Amino acid sequence: MSQTHGRYDSCIGLVLAVSSSIFIGGSFILKKKGLLRLARKGSMRAGQGGHAYLKEWLWWAGLLSMGAGEVANFAAYAFAPATLVTPLGAFSVLVSAILSSYFLNEKLNLHGKIGCLLSILGSTVMVIHAPQEEEVETLNEMSHKLGDPGFVVFATLVVIVSLILIFVVGPRHGQTNILVYITICSVIGALSVSCVKGLGIAIKELFAGKPVLKHPLSWILLLSLIICVSTQINYLNRALDIFNTSVVTPIYYVFFTTSVLTCSAILFKEWQHMAADDIIGTFSGFLTIIVGIFLLHAFKDVSFTLANLPVSLRKDDRAANGTLLSTYDCFNHDEESSTCVGEIQSTESLSARRNGSLSAF
Repeated sequence: MSQTHGRYDSCIGLVLAVSSSIFIGGSFILKKKGLLRLARKGSMRAGQGGHAYLKEWLWWAGLLSMGAGEVANFAAYAFAPATLVTPLGAFSVLVSAILSSYFLNEKLNLHGKIGCLLSILGSTVMVIHAPQEEEVETLNEMSHKLGDPGFVVFATLVVIVSLILIFVVGPRHGQTNILVYITICSVIGALSVSCVKGLGIAIKELFAGKPVLKHPLSWILLLSLIICVSTQINYLNRALDIFNTSVVTPIYYVFFTTSVLTCSAILFKEWQHMAADDIIGTFSGFLTIIVGIFLLHAFKDVSFTLANLPVSLRKDDRAANGTLLSTYDCFNHDEESSTCVGEIQSTESLSARRNGSLSAF
């Protein structure tokens, strides 16, 4: 009976997590459009510390969409393990990438589409092999978990790293390095997920008629969640204002997922009773996601589609057949003679360099 109930809760958590990804992926687009409108008006940009976006209705629409997504995500964490819910955030990468290509003119090339597909496949593998977390049903049990020395050390390191990034690294490199603001959002996000998990338990106890409001941990978790979410929103806005949405979203997903999985493993001891195949499957799925994100980011400026593929293959074949064939083609196609001459020269130069000839220089 408990297994059936657990599967039912997991299904509810999965549905909520997918709907959360749709709302959150759309929120990135709405926020970005609002920030772009402010930039055209000449307002002080969020990347420079401005808060004019608070007067822009599109930004508020994005915030409400993200709020709806976070509420769904909040509920998902109450029904399913964090290691099951968090990887499904890859769908928000897909939603954001597709919508940005339509509404922000941020073109998604073939590498980016393959990267999105790999992210989804990796998430699916992680969901299949997701570990089962230890059952925590009361605030007293949650309080005991939060007081564990391992989690205390982890939380202390997160706070120290965040403060260094905010007050030391951010003012110097935040405008030029995309990883600074995203890292702040991600590491603090690990703590916010822990707060969400604890508040989900508190809400369940509240509906069960227990005196949750008198428990100090409930208010500590709520205050911590407000601080964490406010910090995340602030620095995510800065990253979106400065950098391309199709780049910010996937990198944020990878960093955030890594932080949450680490925090969840320390807090709920999810990895202690996992089988070897599940451990390999989880890491393989996550590495697949990272490869997909790399393809999406590293080749974002390369104009490459399926329509270009036959042309690229023909050029490779011509280069493989040598200069004589290229010369023959040039003399038989006068209108392309100038292009072919350039190709012949580049091929000869490459051959000379490979043969160690100094004439190539």
